[in-house]
Amino acid sequence: MYLRILFLGYKVYCFLFRPIRMGVRVMMVEDGRVWLIRHTYMQGWFMPGGGVKKWETLEASARREAREETGAELGSLEFVGVYTSFVDWKTDHTSVFLCGDFRFVGGSDAEIAEMKLFPLTRLPGDTYPLHRNLLEKFASGGKQKFFGEW
Repeated sequence: MYLRILFLGYKVYCFLFRPIRMGVRVMMVEDGRVWLIRHTYMQGWFMPGGGVKKWETLEASARREAREETGAELGSLEFVGVYTSFVDWKTDHTSVFLCGDFRFVGGSDAEIAEMKLFPLTRLPGDTYPLHRNLLEKFASGGKQKFFGEW
């Protein structure tokens, strides 16, 4: 409950100050399926990720966020791209990584309500739109869609 109140307060802050943020997300894909998380304080399914801390590299941030939110240690990461969103009175720049090499070593943060494995071809209806778009592109063309010609 308190996380929802904090999240509402953050939305008011965004309305007043219009922040510019840098974040990361990780497409944790295995055997045609992807791990998605659901937060306790907002609706929908998301790829694991979050904000980049001061003096932290994008890769280090992706690894930290995946560990905190899913309990996974990531192996090799491939950079997919940077995506910008202008939603809820803020500017978000999100660097997305692809990882098919990971292992689960522990639990997740208290902010994570649920974590599930979904087929790339049957994502939940309330998957965050940008994440759905990226995952559908990946499902339709695999790595070539991101790393080859468009």
